[in-house]
Amino acid sequence: MARPIVGIIGNSFLINDQYPAHAGGTMNSEAVSHVSGCLPLLIPADPRFLSVEELLETCDGFLLTGGRPNVHPEEYGEAWTEAHGAYDRARDAITLPLVRACVERGQPFLGICRGFQEVNVAMGGTLYPEIRDLPGRMNHRMPPDGTLEEKFELRHKVSLCEGGVFSSLFGSTEVMTNTLHGQGIKCPGKRIVIEGQAPDGTPEAIVVDGAKGFTLSVQWHPEWNAANDPVSRPLFEAFGDAVRAWAAGKSGALRKSA
Repeated sequence: MARPIVGIIGNSFLINDQYPAHAGGTMNSEAVSHVSGCLPLLIPADPRFLSVEELLETCDGFLLTGGRPNVHPEEYGEAWTEAHGAYDRARDAITLPLVRACVERGQPFLGICRGFQEVNVAMGGTLYPEIRDLPGRMNHRMPPDGTLEEKFELRHKVSLCEGGVFSSLFGSTEVMTNTLHGQGIKCPGKRIVIEGQAPDGTPEAIVVDGAKGFTLSVQWHPEWNAANDPVSRPLFEAFGDAVRAWAAGKSGALRKSA
């Protein structure tokens, strides 16, 4: 049987600082294919080329990936400053309505880093432009030097709500994660439930309250070493199960209407 399709949200990228491209990390495709058991499909997140409606009909689930550009602050009612960094308005135009549509339909998505922040903004929340500048907060950014292994190493604990979706999934109220982000949740959006926090209080794991489908999102990068990491693997496995359930329901509906 054909595997269900997970649309992997791509990022705008310049090859050799000149040639425009849409890019996606290989580790995202590897996690979706090898751990979730789904077919990875890279999405050029730009409304010039596709619509949210087309994506919803083509894909069974979505991976909202990390990315260097941030959500533009105008999307949550604030003016842009240098502290907000680079942005990608084309991706905003696709992912924010896509998140809201998935919540409404019950279609599964997994948010990672920027994707985590997109989910919060899509639901009406706001973001801090730079976590490390806040009193009492640690530096959550990726180390500037070192190997990939060193940049993605586990660096801090995340405390999870007892009895929540995440603690039930991981079988623990405390997990170790990597950290490679500069921004973070300021005010949670409507229906956003914060189930996990870093030691400095930074939100790290969220779900959408009352959503009919899979809406788990994390501030860290579980796609790194997803097949072997004891936190990443169950997260991507659960996501794959949710995508297969959606695809099976869609196929069942098509058979009934035939």
